[in-house]
Amino acid sequence: MTADATSPSAQGPGPAGPVGGGPAGRGPRRARTAYPRYVAGKAAGAAVSLLAVLVTGFFLFRLIPGDPVKFMTGGRQVSAAQLAAYREEFGLDLPLWRQFTDYCGKALTGDLGTSYQFRTPVVDKITEALPNTLLLTGTAFVLYTALGIVLGTRSAWRHGRLGDRINTGLALTLHSLPSFWLGLLLITMLSVGIGPLPGLFPTGGMESGGEEGFAYAVDVAHHLVLPVVTLVAVEYGQTLLVTRSALLDEMGSDYLTTARAKGLRDDLVRRRHAVPNALLPTVTLIFINLGRTVAGVILVETVFSWPGLGGLFYQALSVPDLPLVQGLFLVFAAAVIVTNTLADLIYPLFDPRVGR
Repeated sequence: MTADATSPSAQGPGPAGPVGGGPAGRGPRRARTAYPRYVAGKAAGAAVSLLAVLVTGFFLFRLIPGDPVKFMTGGRQVSAAQLAAYREEFGLDLPLWRQFTDYCGKALTGDLGTSYQFRTPVVDKITEALPNTLLLTGTAFVLYTALGIVLGTRSAWRHGRLGDRINTGLALTLHSLPSFWLGLLLITMLSVGIGPLPGLFPTGGMESGGEEGFAYAVDVAHHLVLPVVTLVAVEYGQTLLVTRSALLDEMGSDYLTTARAKGLRDDLVRRRHAVPNALLPTVTLIFINLGRTVAGVILVETVFSWPGLGGLFYQALSVPDLPLVQGLFLVFAAAVIVTNTLADLIYPLFDPRVGR
């Protein structure tokens, strides 16, 4: 038997070939359906997580000591009939299971209830405070992400040198500091002033009042400096360390040696070849950090009296204003869940091996 007789061309397309619909034919179809299945699985997991948050938030905050009805009376002496009327108005006289089913049913339609202390829908209060939080967290997020990537890249490329040791040491130190403590320290140093040094920034709030137009924007930016610096100082270290670690893993790769052998300058090798591949873990971290920053801004907003969701959450906990606390808890958790899900969905676009 000759070699020609046993070759695929001599035998013709068999059942395992592309025409026969074997593995080679099923491969493209399998690849086309893998990512939609991956997306559906991640979306289902996110929906289950949100449902778990909805249930957890309802029961968790009912463990907080304090009577919302007594807060609503403003400390005045009221009769038992008046207290019963308040409880009936807000559904607190119903059995716990009935309160839970009512809450879940309304929440699934977008109704998070009415705030006890503000007597307005919870959705309206969240909508009112959300832009202030997005201004603070968005500004800090852009700054600490860019700072972490730039410094992480430089540290990895100059691995072991003095600059690398200083960058990583400072990043680890700041990342380990509590944000509220650093915020109080900045207020003491830069707002109140130390000795002959005057305070340069406001101690809190979002605006001084009475300003309009460009002057108003400058005033808000002036109030924004210290809370943004606090968030950037605490958060940039994680991005720096992840970027540095990923780039160090890439630096020994053969394709970088080949690029250098072709005569490319060192900075071109870094910018065009090493950094794009090393940024894959950083891309995931960026989306995760976005949700974490929104949810973790409570302490910073409280320290700087910033009128956002974090400060509103602190006010609601002190009552306790159960509908408002539950609604804000759902928003914070949803921010983390949604951004984590987005990271999972985007990562396969950079690395096709994921989700196959």
